[in-house]
This record gives sequence, C-alpha cells and structure tokens, in this order.
Amino acid sequence: MKKIASFTINHLELLPGLYVSRKDTRDGVTVTTFDLRFTAPNREPVMDTAALHTIEHLGATFLRNSEAADDIVYFGPMGCRTGCYLLMFGDLTSEDVADTVCAMCRFILSYEGKIPGAEAAECGNFLDQNLSMAKFHTARFLDELTRHKRYVYPE
Repeated sequence: MKKIASFTINHLELLPGLYVSRKDTRDGVTVTTFDLRFTAPNREPVMDTAALHTIEHLGATFLRNSEAADDIVYFGPMGCRTGCYLLMFGDLTSEDVADTVCAMCRFILSYEGKIPGAEAAECGNFLDQNLSMAKFHTARFLDELTRHKRYVYPE
C-alpha cells in the first residue's frame, strides 16, 4: 500500500507549529489541510482527551462563526492527541490562516462558561471536557506560533 502523506513527515523532528499537511484538488476545488501541532510528537506528553475535546468544541464554534466560516470544511483532533486538523477551501498557506488560528486561540483563552455543544443531545461524550487544560495547551501553542512562527515542516 502507498504510504499516506502524514506518515512521510519525520515526527522525531516535528515541533509545535502550524503546517500545511496536504492539498487536495477535485473538480477545480482545492481543500488545504493544516496541521495545528500543539505538542512535539514522541517527546512531550500528548494532550488529555478532555482538554483536546474542549479545544475541538471551542475551536469549531469560533471558526464556524468567524469571517472564515464559509471556507471552513472541518476542525477536529488528531488521533495521536498532539494537535488538531483544520481543513479549509482554497489553495492556502499557513501564513494565510495564521491570524485566524491565533484569533481562535485567543477566543479559547478568554472563554468562560458552559462549553458549546456539551449536552448529551449534542455530543457523544459531552462530559469529557476540561477548559483549564484546554487553555493551558492553547496558551502554549499560541506562544509557539507568535514567538517562532513555525509554518513549514522541518526538512
């Protein structure tokens, strides 16, 4: 079988950042997949599921209500729990979405109150939420983005 694109990235050198993971074009429409890497894979602890779940709920809520809402295809967690994927319509670069991703992070950091979608009728695991830890991971990720501006996968 052909190795999928994400398995060709050396995760031993990957640092937190915002990276273009892949671009797919069909019938003239391009979808860009972004890797929002919150932790260094295999070298730092992964995010606990409750924190990652909260980032998913708050991040998706923000993005689907932002100026970029019409371009959002999907936002959700990576199975390895080191970050999230953001899929958007358009042939985009990390620099194109950096302001939106940073604004999403600031939204999560300032959020107080009930987590959107955290009701039994709205979510399959609605009790698995941790706003404090979501803010911890998000603050760290935002700091990495603003200080280091890691937007290209390491060679």
